[in-house]
Amino acid sequence: MRIHYECIACAVNQAQKITEMSAGDFEKRRRAMLFVAGKLGELFGEDSIPAVSGGMLFLELYRFLGDDDPFSGYKETSTKLARRAAGDLGVPGDFKTALKLAIAGNIIDFAVGYDPSKIEKDIIGVTGEELSIDHSDELLRALENAGVLLYLTDNCGEVYFDRLLLKFIRGRFPGLRIYVAAKDGPIINDATVGDLLEAGFDEFAGVVSTGSRLPGTPLEYASEEFRRIFNAADVIIAKGQANFETLSDLGDSRVFFLLKAKCPPIARELGVERGSLLCVRGGKIDD
Repeated sequence: MRIHYECIACAVNQAQKITEMSAGDFEKRRRAMLFVAGKLGELFGEDSIPAVSGGMLFLELYRFLGDDDPFSGYKETSTKLARRAAGDLGVPGDFKTALKLAIAGNIIDFAVGYDPSKIEKDIIGVTGEELSIDHSDELLRALENAGVLLYLTDNCGEVYFDRLLLKFIRGRFPGLRIYVAAKDGPIINDATVGDLLEAGFDEFAGVVSTGSRLPGTPLEYASEEFRRIFNAADVIIAKGQANFETLSDLGDSRVFFLLKAKCPPIARELGVERGSLLCVRGGKIDD
């Protein structure tokens, strides 16, 4: 997905939040945001992918601030609450409910100002909604014929709801080989390999790094090992907006995007209302 007009303002807004989380001194905050202003023209252009350009901006800002993980406190809180909420819910008994739980977990996103204390109530509410684009039957059929599944995670707290879906899939398809991927290091509140190991994904799946810290899964920045797994997968489940931004232009029918359309550009790309729950094959509406 290429850049929309709102994406630059969104990146600046996130950069301001990063700065405020990392720096208490007002002069340092002023210098940091002037640094951001100077980088915008370098990193954003007509063909920019928002998650990639934004991620590069945030990593440069981390270095400027001298803080490699400004979101560590937020991630700790959202992880604790999500772990408890997912534990209370348990593994669902049917595929559609398991899928909705994973998509519902996508609400845990600091980038849109989410309050992690609302997790349990909001998750239950979201699972009662219908999918605005629903290719879940196609996903289930693809899994029935698959030998290898690659699951691309998004935010750290929501991985506990991804785990519920994957535990259901593991029970339904015991012969399926499953890989679960996360970031190589911290970037905003995205899940890292360490987060997946802490959540116990290695008990039933191979845990792998994308080889990059950039949001989503921009393949040109991924490791050779990860690209090998990506190319060998029969089915790829990609969670969240950043994965949609970085992979939807491939038009790859192996890829199923699970997300909530939390911003106008994503909703516009897919022709849905903002806030819609989505299971989209290949990134195209008419797939």
